[in-house]
Amino acid sequence: MANDLPDHVHRNRDVWNRWAADYAEPGRANWSRAEPRWGIWGVPESTLGVLPPLDGRDSIELGCGTGYVSAWLARCGARPVGLDLSSAQLATARALQREFGLVFPLVQASAEAVPLAENRFDLVISEYGACLWADPYRWVPEAARLLRPGGHLVFLSNAFLLMLCLPDEENAPATDRLVRDAFGMHRMEWTGSPEVTFHLPHGKWIELLHASGLEVEALIELRPAEDATSRFPFVRLDWARRWPCEEIWKARRRG
Repeated sequence: MANDLPDHVHRNRDVWNRWAADYAEPGRANWSRAEPRWGIWGVPESTLGVLPPLDGRDSIELGCGTGYVSAWLARCGARPVGLDLSSAQLATARALQREFGLVFPLVQASAEAVPLAENRFDLVISEYGACLWADPYRWVPEAARLLRPGGHLVFLSNAFLLMLCLPDEENAPATDRLVRDAFGMHRMEWTGSPEVTFHLPHGKWIELLHASGLEVEALIELRPAEDATSRFPFVRLDWARRWPCEEIWKARRRG
């Protein structure tokens, strides 16, 4: 990986190389799903209608991790490519490809500098991948560059409201009070952990997407089912049933 990439790229790559083993079994569970289920609460695709038509379409997943989203796309008829920073995550993805007998290209690179040609894909997708771990002012223009005219960008990350209610300590649960500023939200670091994540207010997302040649089609705020479970401690079910803790953006490239 290029040494001139920003510091957060190297920090996040190192973090995910250490964390990868903890995500192997959850990755296997997601590879096993008959239907895509989105986010930490597993909201079904049949409920949300996130995906555009996929049969015969070219897709790329930015920050693919164990590759389960790309596996879902392949089963829906797409021709996916998975891209990730972490060699350890990609090793898990390759092992799961062999286990499930479903192979597609995997590329190790930053979503902020994708080593692939422009106008190559009909869908760029990220579920808690580049949309969380890469600088949006770098990865969104890259996503737009990769898309063919009329192609879709779909990404899922933490909701803006959740980020306003999260303490600085890693994995401390969201409160029912605002604990950080909305204005100026962008790069975020966490007490006691080296990773860097990125979040924008809704107005800034719309501004950036538009400036990158993308038109917003939908903003979906996810609400988990009453009996949903999650292995992540940073938000409780009762909180997520009252306020959105995850959101999905859908945009289309102009032209």
